[in-house]
Amino acid sequence: MKLSIHLALRYLRSSDRASFSSFAGKLAIIGLGVGIAALVLTAAIYKGFEDTISNKIAGFDGHIRIQDFLGRPIPNNSAGLDSILFDFALKHPDAQIKSFVQGPAMMRKGLNAEGIILEGLNGKELPAALNKIIVGGNGELSEKTIIIGKRLADAYQLIVGDPFVVFDLSSMTDITGMKRLTQFTIGGIFHSGLVEYDNSMVYTRIEDAQYLLNMNEEISGNIIYLNNTDFQSAAEEIESRLGYPYYTLTWKEKHHTLFKWLAVQKLPILLIFGMIALVAIVNIISALTMIVLEKIRSIGSLQAIGLSRRSIISLFLVKGTIIGLAGSIFGLILALFFGWVQMKYHILSIAEDIYFMDHIPVSFDFSQILIIIIFGTICSLLASLWPTNIASRVKPAEALRYE
Repeated sequence: MKLSIHLALRYLRSSDRASFSSFAGKLAIIGLGVGIAALVLTAAIYKGFEDTISNKIAGFDGHIRIQDFLGRPIPNNSAGLDSILFDFALKHPDAQIKSFVQGPAMMRKGLNAEGIILEGLNGKELPAALNKIIVGGNGELSEKTIIIGKRLADAYQLIVGDPFVVFDLSSMTDITGMKRLTQFTIGGIFHSGLVEYDNSMVYTRIEDAQYLLNMNEEISGNIIYLNNTDFQSAAEEIESRLGYPYYTLTWKEKHHTLFKWLAVQKLPILLIFGMIALVAIVNIISALTMIVLEKIRSIGSLQAIGLSRRSIISLFLVKGTIIGLAGSIFGLILALFFGWVQMKYHILSIAEDIYFMDHIPVSFDFSQILIIIIFGTICSLLASLWPTNIASRVKPAEALRYE
C-alpha cells in the first residue's frame, strides 16, 4: 500500500509537466473544487436567508406568543397563566417574558395620516433583538415615547424628537364622538428590512398602549423570547398546561407560508449546483482514464517486476482519493474566501422590498460543509473505479508493446 501511495503521488506530480494526463488531473481538481465551492456557497446562502429572516421575525414576534383563541383581552393578573409562566421562567432562565398590548391605530402628522399596528410592551426597553436594529435614537420605552420603522419615518419625513398624534382606530367610529388619542414623541427608529414591519409596526410603553386602546388593566397576551431553548419543545411544554381559552403560537407557525416557500426553493437550487459537481466527477473519470492510457507501458513494467493486480487497483484508487481530497479542500477554501468577502463587504446586493434584506446573506454550517467534503471525496473514489478496472486488466506483454 505504501508503494501504491508513493506511485500515486509521483503520478500526480508527473515529471512530464506537458503531458495531457497531468493537465487533465489538475483540471479535474479545479473542476471538482468549483463544484464543491458551488455546493458549499449555495447551502451557506440558503442558510443565510433562513437565519436572517428567522432572527428578524423572531425579534418582532418573539419565539412564542400566548393569546386568547378569540383574540379577547386577557386580565393582566390571571393567576393560572401567571403561575404557568413563572414555572416556565424558573425552568428556563434564558427566557425573557413580556406582556404586550396590540391593536390597530392611526398616526397623524399634519394633514397626513397612516394606519399602523400599535404594540405596547412592559419593561424599560425593547427586547434585545429589536434593540440591535435601532438606527436612530434608542430603544427605551419611556412615557409617551414611541419607536417607529425607518420606512414609516422616511415616508413622513420624521426624525427622532418629532411629535405626532396617534388615534385609537376603534374610537374613530364611536357614535358618542369620543376619540381616544395621544401625542407621542419619536424616541427611536428601527430598520429591519422587513417591509411589512418597517411600514406599520410602532412600539411604546404598555401603559400608554392600554390607555389609547382602552384596555385598562388588560393585555393582549404574553411574548416569550428564547436564547438557548428549542422554541418548539418550549411551546409544547406550555401548551400542555394551558387550557381554554389560551393557546400558543410560535413565530414559525405564524409565518408558515414563508418558510414553506423557502423549503421548496432549497431542493431545486441544490440539484442545479449538484449537476455542476457531477460534471466535475465526470472530469475525474476522464482524467484517470487518460492517465491509465498514458501509463500503460509503465503499468506493464511494474507488473513485469512483480507488482500485483491488487497494488495496481490501490494505486489508482489512492490517486482518485487524492484528487477528491485536493478538489474538496480547494473548493472549501474558495467557498470560504468568497463567503468571507460577501459577509464583510456585501458586494452582491438584492432588492430589500422583495427579499427582506439589502444584500445576499452567507451563514456557514460546518456540519453541512463536512457532509459535502465527504460526499465529494467518496464520489471521487467511486469515479476512479472504472479507470482502475481498466488499469488492473492490463496484461504485461501487451502493455510493453503499447505505443
